[in-house]
Amino acid sequence: SKRGDTDVDRDHNTDFWVADAKGGAAPRKVTTWPGEDGSPTWSPDSKSIAYLQGGEAKYYAYSMDRLAVVQVDDCPKSGCVARVVTPTLDRAVGQPRWAADGYIYFPVTDDRMVWIGRVKPTGGTVEKVSTGPRVVNALDQPGADGAMSVLVSDDTLPAEVFALENGSLRRISHQNDEWLAGVQLVPVEDVASRSRDGTDVHGLLAKPLGYKGGKVPFLLRVHGGPNGQDEHGFFFERQLFAANGYAVLAVNYRGSAGRGEAYQTAIYGDWGNKEVVDLLGAVDEALKRGVADPGKLGIGGWSYGGILTDYTIATDTRFKGAISGAGSALQLAMYGVDQYTVQYETELGAPWKNLEPWLRISYPFLHADRIRTPTLFLVGEKDFNVPSVGSEQMYQALRSLGVPTQLIIYPGQFHGITVPSYKVDRLNRYLAWYDRYVKGGGAVTAATANASGAR
Repeated sequence: SKRGDTDVDRDHNTDFWVADAKGGAAPRKVTTWPGEDGSPTWSPDSKSIAYLQGGEAKYYAYSMDRLAVVQVDDCPKSGCVARVVTPTLDRAVGQPRWAADGYIYFPVTDDRMVWIGRVKPTGGTVEKVSTGPRVVNALDQPGADGAMSVLVSDDTLPAEVFALENGSLRRISHQNDEWLAGVQLVPVEDVASRSRDGTDVHGLLAKPLGYKGGKVPFLLRVHGGPNGQDEHGFFFERQLFAANGYAVLAVNYRGSAGRGEAYQTAIYGDWGNKEVVDLLGAVDEALKRGVADPGKLGIGGWSYGGILTDYTIATDTRFKGAISGAGSALQLAMYGVDQYTVQYETELGAPWKNLEPWLRISYPFLHADRIRTPTLFLVGEKDFNVPSVGSEQMYQALRSLGVPTQLIIYPGQFHGITVPSYKVDRLNRYLAWYDRYVKGGGAVTAATANASGAR
């Protein structure tokens, strides 16, 4: 809840208030952190609340939530005192659950996986309850012995319900068995690369179904966020591309979750720079390994993945086909149009006061004449996160430059595409575009440029 804000649209501070259940009781404010507080869960004795406390206010868009506890039943006159119980855990934590066994349980995002940890309400060592290359989250309320139901997925298993008991996982649901019996899936391996500035970068690589070695058509698929992460959870698109003959690389570039706060905030106020260095360094490593065909490279992503696609093709011309979903490039023109006004002003300053960084991060549009890669743009008509104008501007720029391009706007859709037929359409368009320009070698002619300029 927020109280006393002068402009709630520009204020990311949230606090908790509690009130006795009896009628007429006045609410009491129990947290005072000047950033975001969220995801509360009561202690079994109803005297305290465990919750997620955001990081430093200026890093609100990047901050890694920490687990905090506040006692609310007997606060001093000066107010309730909250304490962070995971101060040395340099990883983001998720929705906590307070169990009767004396522990608080929570998911931890950690370098391509998500595991369940637990800690005493007084703090101390965070213990791992689950391990392994998978994603374990969506905790139910633990029982008296700490056992709980969770959702688990891995590279070849869509999310299913498991029981987590004494550190062991026991599968309960089999929702996807029938579908899995009719498909072939590929394993996903950990990969690492070193960027030209010496940064160690981690990623995932899926080789095409039936891979026998040698160089194959290669896709760099870029996650959004930027502070998401590519992880060992089931990702349908990755398997779809692998089933259609592509090697698929996913890179946790600087700005991604799972590698600590310094790694996650490294791109603060400097978008499209270090991330692109990391992405291109990972592609170089794949070429060095002999997996990627240098003449059949593709790139694409959604949201910040689409934005980074624009940045990357304006930096490097070796990609034969690109797909930019819900992206933008002329960031100066996004001010006041999308939902990031506070972040823009915090990181860059107001454009009328500090124009230079705005121009710097708008380079994909301002230097669109450097782009040679045929690019498909897709976006939801009602997207207010990254509005369609970001895609429309780049589409029109490439049309003017004679670079093959298409623009697809999905009616009535927001930042995520939810209509099933549209989701299928998008996947079909992905494959058709990559098959034409990546597998087909990416030849650009005046005829294909004109033929592709369809909205």
